Amino acid sequence: MTEQTLDRISDLVARARKAGADAADAVFVRSVAAGAGVRNGVTEELERSETTDLGLRVFAGKKSAILSTTTPEPSRFDALIEQAMAMARVLPEDQYAGLNPLAQQGRFTQNDLELADSAEPTTEELLARARAGEEAALAIKGVTNSAGSSASCGRTEVFLVTSAGFAGSYTRTHHSNSVCVLAGSGDGMQRDYDYHGTVWLRDLKDAAELGKSAGEKAIARLNPIKPRTGRYPVVFHPRVAGSFLGHFAGAITGTAIARGTSFLKDKLGQSIFAKDITITDDPTRKKGLRSRPFDGEGMQVAPLHLVENGALQSWILDSRSARQLGLQSNAHAARGTSGPPGPSATNLFFEPGTLSPTELMADIKEGLYITEMMGSSINGLTGDYSRGASGFMIRDGKIAESAAEFTLAGNLLDIFASITLANDLDFRFGTDAPTLRTDALSIAGA
Repeated sequence: MTEQTLDRISDLVARARKAGADAADAVFVRSVAAGAGVRNGVTEELERSETTDLGLRVFAGKKSAILSTTTPEPSRFDALIEQAMAMARVLPEDQYAGLNPLAQQGRFTQNDLELADSAEPTTEELLARARAGEEAALAIKGVTNSAGSSASCGRTEVFLVTSAGFAGSYTRTHHSNSVCVLAGSGDGMQRDYDYHGTVWLRDLKDAAELGKSAGEKAIARLNPIKPRTGRYPVVFHPRVAGSFLGHFAGAITGTAIARGTSFLKDKLGQSIFAKDITITDDPTRKKGLRSRPFDGEGMQVAPLHLVENGALQSWILDSRSARQLGLQSNAHAARGTSGPPGPSATNLFFEPGTLSPTELMADIKEGLYITEMMGSSINGLTGDYSRGASGFMIRDGKIAESAAEFTLAGNLLDIFASITLANDLDFRFGTDAPTLRTDALSIAGA
């Protein structure tokens, strides 16, 4: 089936060239997903979906157009090509457009990244996992209601063919459990959750374990105080610490740098983190949630150290943004079926530090431990940062009472420079960080 699909997409690209396209590429994505959800013991969701999407990009000189369809039948290829070519001829030129000249040559259908699991849970098995998670959470004393528990699985096949000689495909699977519950009553009610997603089913955390964790987290958040306004140390739980990597990645994409809209645009080669900080993007990690054998332009991928010894080493580049900057792509193009490639991170993470989370906060007389964030006001041009948050007070080096209804504010340059990392890195979200501390935030509270 894989070879037949690659042949079909290759035929589409070849026909586009024969129809007058100077170059062309096509992306085909086929997905199957299933899920089950319950709430308070009642089945709320049973779903299964199968989707196919095909995107064709054609070039007429420096002009290009993209057309997509959900019915990838060869009998409709000629009409698709005709429409795409007509669009390309009337669109404005883009001097940076074009296929990636560094893309691999040949056909690639196998890899050793272990991205495809053969396990296919039945609907009954998904429903049983969802129920087990909720039952474990509701069994925690003080948990008063469920916001839902779910289990899901999916399989996605990706095919990419270019007229420059690349043809490749890979399959990715995904399995997940999620539980969200409430504790307390009335205006004092608090909510929390736990979630886990993996490529392989056997690596997925037990649903009951997640439910128990969600219930305990919700109970711990009861009766929060509003912390005083001031400036003191803030420690971030790993499930929210990765948000700083997200802000960092957004600021170093080639598109942001080429447009001059990033607060890091003049920082290449400079120290922006402490000397012991390393940030790596690794699309080759086995069973990685965002791993892939090639990027969205057919280029061979490899680990990329974005920060070493605290210094910014590289931008995140696809071929178009690389041309704008007079550089070469570093195989970080992402591509859908209805838009052109663009630069994007994959498995992005902070290398862990040497201190345990307990040691990281041991010297904090008064501070905050953040477990959830909401809203976002990030100025990409200046790095100014402001987000609502909730979590717990830190008193005399230990996590204390629950805290809520406050805002964190600062500047990302100052925050980055003050980051200290713990040693508890766990590859769980795709963008991952260990427990993180910064002393560069102001708190607006009581």
